[in-house]
Amino acid sequence: MAFEPYREEYTREGFADTVLNSETLARRLGQMTVFVAVGEAGEIAGTIGCAAVSDFEGHIRGMAVQPDWQGRGVADRLLAAAESDLRARGCRRASLDTTEPLKRAIRFYERNGYVASGRVGDFFGIPLYEYLKPL
Repeated sequence: MAFEPYREEYTREGFADTVLNSETLARRLGQMTVFVAVGEAGEIAGTIGCAAVSDFEGHIRGMAVQPDWQGRGVADRLLAAAESDLRARGCRRASLDTTEPLKRAIRFYERNGYVASGRVGDFFGIPLYEYLKPL
């Protein structure tokens, strides 16, 4: 599981909202487009979700790549698919939120043009940092 190493750094509620079960997955699928990267043997290698949240902005959520697939370009392809989908919906900017423990993800997003907006929210008791990128 991609987020298991971070379980202790999240609140119970935050971890549950990040790692989906069948109920929360159904809700997410009803709210967002979800892309799934599939490996050669049919296994799920990674996921990402996105949705237009206004006339000009799309939001990305739920980027996760299984440990065995990290460093193999899966995250790049998932992010490109989400950004392409948002552009096709007329979005001119993408936003995403992340938490401080996800340092590798933050570096990945920054390498891909995302910049911290300075806006910090609350994610079930832990700080949630917003990143933005023009599309």
